[in-house]
Amino acid sequence: MTLVPLLPIFHDFNRTHFDESLTRGSKSIVSVRWSDGRLRKTAGFYRRRTNLLGQSSAEIVLSRPLLQKLPQSATESTLCHEMIHAWVDLVLNLREGHGPHFQARMAAINAAQNSFRVSIFHHFPVPVETPKWWAVCPLCGLRFSYKRRVNGAACRQCCNMYHGGNWHESCLLTYEPVSGEG
Repeated sequence: MTLVPLLPIFHDFNRTHFDESLTRGSKSIVSVRWSDGRLRKTAGFYRRRTNLLGQSSAEIVLSRPLLQKLPQSATESTLCHEMIHAWVDLVLNLREGHGPHFQARMAAINAAQNSFRVSIFHHFPVPVETPKWWAVCPLCGLRFSYKRRVNGAACRQCCNMYHGGNWHESCLLTYEPVSGEG
């Protein structure tokens, strides 16, 4: 399935569900784009950044790898979800994640239309990556799967139990390759 242009959908949703509050005139106050292909664990995200000069910018990024294979309703649901985050942040000027304002707007959007459903968690198929390493605690023997080795990682359970919650080198994880990889 080909990727749909996001800006027409954004402007339609902004008009129908956000009272055009995510634009100033014809200019969007949040940029919207497809990911470059690396976003593979989540369908999308919203973020606001401030540069060294104190200038703020906001963007919504949707996952090309996850959403391009799904129906357009998945793209619409994800975009609308991220637009709610932008609305809570930029219009209401609140930092609440999936709090009451987010949930109220989500419920209102879901009640107003039935072509897609906005939810807090999606159930899109996310490819599962097999771990390359087993990290093993030398004290308790617990094993944790890792995609890569992490220097200085320690067993939280043993650090909590034996060292008052502080990192300690006796709890450093050792790594063993999974299935003979190395």
